[in-house]
Amino acid sequence: MTSASTTPAPASASKSAPEAQSPSLSEGERERLDTAVDDLQSGARTWSALTVAQRVTLLRAVRTSVAATTEDWANTAAASKGLDGKHALRGEEWLSGPYSVLGALDAYIETLSRLAKGANPLDGVTIDRAPGGRTRVHAFPLTGIDRFLLSGFTGEVWLEPGITPNAARAGAGLAQRTPTEPGGVGLVLGAGNVTSIPVLDVLYELLAHNRTALLKVNPTQDVLVPVYKRALAPLIEPGLLRIVRGGPAVGAYLTGHPGLVHVHITGSAATFDTIVWGPSKGEGAAATKRRRRENRPQLKKPITAELGGVSPIIVVPGSWTDADLTYQAEHVATMRLQNSGHNCIAGQVVIMSSDWDQADAFRAALRRAYANAPERPIWYPGSPSRMDLATDAYPDALVLGDRLLVEIDADDDAAALETTEYFAPVLGVVTVPGTGQEFLDAAVAHANDKLQGTLGANLLIDPATEKALGAGFERAIAALRYGSIAINGWTAFGFITPTLTWGAFPGSTIEDVGSGIGVVHNALLLDGVERSVLRGPFRPFPRSLPIANGGGRLTILPKPPWFVSARTGAAVSEGLTRHRANGGVVGLLKTLTKALQA
Repeated sequence: MTSASTTPAPASASKSAPEAQSPSLSEGERERLDTAVDDLQSGARTWSALTVAQRVTLLRAVRTSVAATTEDWANTAAASKGLDGKHALRGEEWLSGPYSVLGALDAYIETLSRLAKGANPLDGVTIDRAPGGRTRVHAFPLTGIDRFLLSGFTGEVWLEPGITPNAARAGAGLAQRTPTEPGGVGLVLGAGNVTSIPVLDVLYELLAHNRTALLKVNPTQDVLVPVYKRALAPLIEPGLLRIVRGGPAVGAYLTGHPGLVHVHITGSAATFDTIVWGPSKGEGAAATKRRRRENRPQLKKPITAELGGVSPIIVVPGSWTDADLTYQAEHVATMRLQNSGHNCIAGQVVIMSSDWDQADAFRAALRRAYANAPERPIWYPGSPSRMDLATDAYPDALVLGDRLLVEIDADDDAAALETTEYFAPVLGVVTVPGTGQEFLDAAVAHANDKLQGTLGANLLIDPATEKALGAGFERAIAALRYGSIAINGWTAFGFITPTLTWGAFPGSTIEDVGSGIGVVHNALLLDGVERSVLRGPFRPFPRSLPIANGGGRLTILPKPPWFVSARTGAAVSEGLTRHRANGGVVGLLKTLTKALQA
């Protein structure tokens, strides 16, 4: 399902280099790639011969090797993005890199361990009903340490209408229910913006589909290849994974390779269309138009994709304290500015009520938070030109250091803001009328109908207002057509939570791909996924304590370490990753102490 507007992001916004019509490769380069595919075909037979219990042993070996690379991984990634060892935001590369991969490995190990014992991945997991008769799997938290460290956060996977709880249990495990059935060799076109994405996509190919994987690393990640090879050596040695570098020519050769049965890409809709249909400009464009008209894609194999979009941040009007206004403004700034806005899930359009009596106060708090976030390089290729696009479309936008804040007035045209994924530090604010349920329904309709894409949506609401809306609030969440929804959180939290799922809302096709096709992560290996819903605390500790929280969720987290305004975020993110890798009470206590100073 796509938004009413399907204007694709500019090709330069892609996280995976466009696999356009490409110059021919040398014979030596083709031989190198052919050998990699041959190795993986042999590896596919090896994988099919492994029992699920043996696969668990292999995943534990991968976990050990990933844990050994955490510092090198995070430091290499930070340096590649212009963040030195003292930069306040270097912690992003710990959480979005090795922390995310270690968490995924732990969750997959648990799922496969249950299957190896003849149990079900959903044994002991709460399953109930969501609005519309949907089955809902309460997929987070499932471990004691997550319940403690991330108290106040919960996550659910909603399955497509018609799937019963019994069917959910029967399907859990996907390809690991039939481990001897080979899935062939798949191509993963790796993202260029977040270092865990290529690894997580490779793991999903292997575990959800029994496909060995050829990973083509985006050129922006070339410096990570030695780290990846050390971290994933247990998969490389038996031929389950091969990693190659290269630009468009390599990608074009591989997407057409007869030895590869499937393609997965993390990128933009423009990149996807180039792979599937051909180039839209220059030589070959006429043939591309003809193929589209005749519905004859040039790609002859199945493809899945995660393609980003324009993500809304719906701010439901309520009675907020000054501390609430400041905290949630910093929350919104984080959604846009983390990784300098080079995220497919970066919040881009704030949807506010024009009738909220605190609207001016929140706008002022947002301007302060957006301007005061630490400066950092705009490092992703093409981002300056996309900033120029935004400046040209909105010449009156506030220029706050290295970032833009576009506040749409009644006479302004919001179309460019709402249909272009800028993939850069550009944040917009639009308004719709109403309060309470009237506003929420209008904001949901606006997000569904006006904004490009269906990957992720964020919603901020205070506990008293949510309680007053009652069942109407849940109905509104059900009406929000996005694959990941975060309530009082950011959908990036869902991205790093392995038992939740990641991908566009179902319904897209190769003809109209929107934010993509299929899901990844999904460590419970659930079938028939519609969306994941994350719920978090509106107020941090200590304001989350019952005396001050108005019935909201209790959390021990003060300002979360992923906030761009968290003073100790870098140290806390590093400490949490080291704890995830190696355990240890003393280090965790030091990290929690740092967290309280955020």
